[in-house]
Amino acid sequence: MYPDRRSEDPHQDTQPPGRVDGGPAVHLYHMYMQYFLGYSSYSPEPPFDPSLFVEIRKRMGDELIAEMNARVLAYSSPVPVRDMNGDGADDDGDGPHKGELLIDATACLQDIAYPIDLNLLNDARLKSESIIDLLHKKLPEGKKPRTYRKKARKDYLKVAQNRNPGRKTIRKGIKSQLQYLRRNLKTIEGQLDRFKIFPLPHKWQRYYWIIQTLYLQQKEMFDNRSRSVEDRIVSIHQPHVRPIVRGKARNKTEFGAKIHLLLVDGYAFLDTISWDAYHEGCHLADYVENYRKRFGFYPAKVLADKLYCSRENRKWLKSKGIKLSAKLLGRPSARAVEDHVRPGERNPIEGKFGQAKNGYGMDRIRARLRNTSQSWIASIILVLNLVRLAGRALLCRSFSAWNALGMTIIDRENSFLDDLVDKNRPERNFRPVLIPCSC
Repeated sequence: MYPDRRSEDPHQDTQPPGRVDGGPAVHLYHMYMQYFLGYSSYSPEPPFDPSLFVEIRKRMGDELIAEMNARVLAYSSPVPVRDMNGDGADDDGDGPHKGELLIDATACLQDIAYPIDLNLLNDARLKSESIIDLLHKKLPEGKKPRTYRKKARKDYLKVAQNRNPGRKTIRKGIKSQLQYLRRNLKTIEGQLDRFKIFPLPHKWQRYYWIIQTLYLQQKEMFDNRSRSVEDRIVSIHQPHVRPIVRGKARNKTEFGAKIHLLLVDGYAFLDTISWDAYHEGCHLADYVENYRKRFGFYPAKVLADKLYCSRENRKWLKSKGIKLSAKLLGRPSARAVEDHVRPGERNPIEGKFGQAKNGYGMDRIRARLRNTSQSWIASIILVLNLVRLAGRALLCRSFSAWNALGMTIIDRENSFLDDLVDKNRPERNFRPVLIPCSC
């Protein structure tokens, strides 16, 4: 019988395998990890810090990943992919137009809770109470300020645990949370006046600024009885995330970065990452110019949905000699059927979005910072192109191997027929020969 490894470490089953905090219960996982990392001997120290990948995403950035993406595509494209800031940016594009350009935009959802005004105010109130406790701990003069946190919690749960709260109930709950938060903010201001140097560390200083802005936004919407405000904060931990109205049947509003993707020969190019909503149809000329900067010529055909097909865009594309596959304006004619986007022509870019979201997690970005989230998205685009490149390389190798196998089989069959002819020696001087197929 082999010894039970769980008996060697009684805390092993209670420790998650993903932790690398250096505790004694994860040394066994460190041993396996160090082996795969190529360590020559065992070390009790953790192989890496838990924040290592965050620092890598910070240092790389979406611009560096885009440069890596261009270098990867240079191995597969018959036309060299140029640097956006290099010599290709000065070409006038007067040569022949080549290729097809598919363009579309989508939203990359952040991993945040659905923003509800009552919940946001409750989270802001809890952060303000933590700041009050921290300031009182740094300068414990007199009695600790009163915050009524128990009563505030009770008022919040009275509305939050109600299955079908009415409008008056919700408005009353928001009003009470606004009052508690306003009281806490005044208390914090009074505490800060006692310090000669600003006492809060960067983390809590950032939270303090966020909850002040959140309070002003929620107070404005409460007074005006509105549901929208400029640069609305939907998450205290990720204040850069903005609501993006998409008009989809399933989710009318999405929360995350809006990206614009260009698809050329199955390879994706990330042109725009924005945390604010924008109309992608207003930037069609910029996207086509980016295509020229990358390849040195304009595309012969552009496939886009109706958001891009404004009169200005049609006129600009016509002046450049680029065909737009879209429905013509006005009364349909015989030519309209030829230029219309046929069913399935835009499927590659929609499928690319589905592959990125369902297969590689673009529909749930778990990075919490703005720059690391952008690096996360750019890395997914890079992986999509690497998978595409690897699939082509495997197909070429498989096709070459299949041809070699076919030639070997044909040679053996020809040798077998030679032996058969020699043994039987037919009267006619005729011998069947297998000829390799030219296809």
